[in-house]
Amino acid sequence: MRAYSANKALGQHFLADKNTAVKIVKSLHEKLNHPNVLELGPGQGALTGLLIELEDIDLKVIDVDPRSIELIENKFPQLSGGLITADFLRYDISKIFNKPFSIIGNFPYNISSQILFKVLKHRDQVDLVVGMFQREVAERITSDPGSKQYGILSVLCQAYYHLELLFSVNETVFVPQPKVKSAVIRLTRNTVASLECDENLFSAVVKQGFNQRRKTLRNSLKSLIKDPSLAKHSLMAKRPEQLGIAEFIELTKLLE
Repeated sequence: MRAYSANKALGQHFLADKNTAVKIVKSLHEKLNHPNVLELGPGQGALTGLLIELEDIDLKVIDVDPRSIELIENKFPQLSGGLITADFLRYDISKIFNKPFSIIGNFPYNISSQILFKVLKHRDQVDLVVGMFQREVAERITSDPGSKQYGILSVLCQAYYHLELLFSVNETVFVPQPKVKSAVIRLTRNTVASLECDENLFSAVVKQGFNQRRKTLRNSLKSLIKDPSLAKHSLMAKRPEQLGIAEFIELTKLLE
C-alpha cells in the first residue's frame, strides 16, 4: 500500500522529518527500563521505522485508521502480530501488555488531552510517555504553579509523573503542515505509588477548582465543603493556580 492522504477528522499530520523522528525515539530509548513499547498513531511509519531498529524492545502499534495499520504491515511485516486497529481511547490497553510499558507517538492534537487522561488511568502500568503535542498544550501540561497556563492536566500529570518539555517543532516537519507550533514532552513515572489522600476526591477537587479558576476555592468548591468551618481555612482563600501538588493533597484531606 502506498502513502495515503491525511484524514482531517482524525487530526492527522504526518511526521516527515527524519531528524525530528530520531530525536523523539532517542528521547524514549534513553529512559526505557524494559522492552515493552506501544506506539500510538503511527501514521505512515516515521517513528515505527526507527523503533523496529532497536534490538531491545517489544513493539506494539495501535491506530484507529485501518489505512495506517495496512501500510505499517506492508512496510514492516515483522510487526504483523503486534498491530492493533482500534481507538486508543476506547481500547483496554492493559490487554496489550500485562506488565509495565511505555508509550510513544505523534499524537493527534484533537485528542491529546484525552490521551493523557487515559495514561493517568493506567499509571500503574504506563511508566514512560514521549509524545508530540500542540506547543500551547505542552507548555500548559509542564507549567508550574502560579502561571496562567497551569491547570487540571498540569496538576494531575505532575502528581504522578516527572514532566519535561524536551524541544519545540516547526510546522514544516509535517505533511500536511498544521497551523500551530508543536513540542515534544516526556512523562516519567515518579515514585508516588499513591497520594496520601482520597485520589478520586483529589481529582474532583482539581477539576472543580480549575473549572472556575477565577474564583477562590472557597467559592468553587462549595459543593464539596461539608464542614462550614473549612471555608475559613487559608487554602480556601486562594485560587487553584496558586496551589502546588502538596497543597492540593492537603486540601483534599481537609475535605475528606
